[in-house]
Amino acid sequence: MDYLGVLRRELDAFGAVLDGDLSAPVEHCGGWKLADLAAHMGAGNLWVVAAVREGHGDSYDEGAAPRDRVGLKAWYAETADALVQALSVDPSTGAWTFFPPHTVGFWRRRRSQETLMHRWDGEHALGSATPMDPVLAADGVAEVFDTMAPRMISRGAAAYPEQAVRITATDSDRCWTYGAGEPIAEVSGTAEDVLLMLWGRKPRDTGSVTWAGDRAAGLGVLAGPLVP
Repeated sequence: MDYLGVLRRELDAFGAVLDGDLSAPVEHCGGWKLADLAAHMGAGNLWVVAAVREGHGDSYDEGAAPRDRVGLKAWYAETADALVQALSVDPSTGAWTFFPPHTVGFWRRRRSQETLMHRWDGEHALGSATPMDPVLAADGVAEVFDTMAPRMISRGAAAYPEQAVRITATDSDRCWTYGAGEPIAEVSGTAEDVLLMLWGRKPRDTGSVTWAGDRAAGLGVLAGPLVP
């Protein structure tokens, strides 16, 4: 996947959201308004720039973002450009990351997925969420199970489940099994619907996905927590 191209596209799409109501509440991000989400995104961009160029993951200051529309949009655009520039090196280049691999390639994927989800959050806050690319959304589902869920386990925030669930993305011909043993349930839906469910933007039992087998046990497996 051309993560740099994907990242540039999603960064620009998020930037376009900032033409909307900056006071709009962002439903799935606590008490944030759209302006707060923009501050989070820009600061996160700069955090990754430091991770790549300075080799550390020190905390970052979301309070540095301007709060007026013109200033916020310009500042966010500058952080987006800086991120793409920092990641425009060989993806095997070493970098600080919070989970393996410790390379620039990790951040190309992670920021593509972070920006995809928060672009959706911002558009959703304005009542105008546009569809996710199925291939990118399916990669996001894969990232939940190959990176985010294992990280939660390594941090002691979750335990590896004793039962397994099969997850199928109906529009990308991809499936995953999470947990031990043969799957006791299967959940299927479009990659976007599955990704939104796994990241808590939709409930685990949302009607936009289909369950088969022991649904109650399957819901327990996916309760995780799988993501931060």
